[in-house]
Amino acid sequence: MLDTMPGMAHPPAPPLAVPDPDRLVLQAIVRASTSEQRAVARARIVLRSAEGGSIEGIAAELGVAIMTVRLWRRRYAASGLEGLGDAPRPGHPPTWTREDRDRVQAIAMGPPPEGQTHWSVRELAKRTGMSPSTVHRVWRERGLQPHRTETFKFSTDPALESKVRDVVGLYLDPPAGAIVLSVDEKTQIQALDRTQPLLPMRPGQVERHTHDYTRHGTTCLFAALEVGTGQVTTDTRARHTGADFLSFMRQVARAYPEGELHVVLDNVSTHSTPDVRAWLADHPRISFHFTPTSASWMNQVETWFGILTRKAIRRGSFRSIKELVAMIDAFTRQWNEGSSPFAWVRTADEILAKAVRKPTATSESGH
Repeated sequence: MLDTMPGMAHPPAPPLAVPDPDRLVLQAIVRASTSEQRAVARARIVLRSAEGGSIEGIAAELGVAIMTVRLWRRRYAASGLEGLGDAPRPGHPPTWTREDRDRVQAIAMGPPPEGQTHWSVRELAKRTGMSPSTVHRVWRERGLQPHRTETFKFSTDPALESKVRDVVGLYLDPPAGAIVLSVDEKTQIQALDRTQPLLPMRPGQVERHTHDYTRHGTTCLFAALEVGTGQVTTDTRARHTGADFLSFMRQVARAYPEGELHVVLDNVSTHSTPDVRAWLADHPRISFHFTPTSASWMNQVETWFGILTRKAIRRGSFRSIKELVAMIDAFTRQWNEGSSPFAWVRTADEILAKAVRKPTATSESGH
């Protein structure tokens, strides 16, 4: 009777029990850019339910109906990951059982065939007696991608935690009235000139260029990204010595003549030469904040360097350093005309949870 009364709140649903192996698969589905949106939505519903989110709150957060949240909670509770797939259509019953699919997952996550670095669909199909299309379907359902790999590196910086909290604090909660700058240099940018003229895109054919090129020298780009606005100050130089860096910092100080400047940098030696330290002592309104070693990705200007490379340099053809610098300057002007800040979303605790390597039996044994 109470459930049918208008305006009466339903009792909160208990957190959904999700074992760690399933949680890893669901998180991989959410992160993968190739995942179908419906699969991502179902994975998010289960993950948020495991965190104790209310059905109404999850529905509002994900922009779905309350009945949709209830459906996928119920389907997962009944059948696990298999329950998150589309309901079977009328027709021939499935040939392979859940145990068969679990076996495919176990083999794919185990040692590859001798003489190979990873499993392929066809190799695993031979091992299991399944068709390649079935193996591929199981991989897709379980979020397995043996053909792909990503790099990582754990920071061994003894001041890792303090540096992460310092830099993230500047991004998420900068001091009142202060300006936060992300500063770095992109070294050895090559002026490459293709040996034949570029063939432009046309219907049915992508843009084409020769694989070989002529080198016309290199330049080093210094850049300071204003975290609050996205505005970028740049300078190009033949080298990237401590003197070159100090000259750029003087340019930055002139560009921001008043107020506190908090500069985020990486740990290269040119950023802390005696001359640089002496200059900092004479400019107390400017302070340096260093990212941890092996964590240059925390420097927001690195994102801007990546955009510059993709949009202005990688596919360009430059007959001289002068042409290359002109392209960089043109891109920077256009960027600053419509600049907006990058949105930093990770807290220090979230970063540290992944950045700190947990001891293992191997590492404890001294190997």
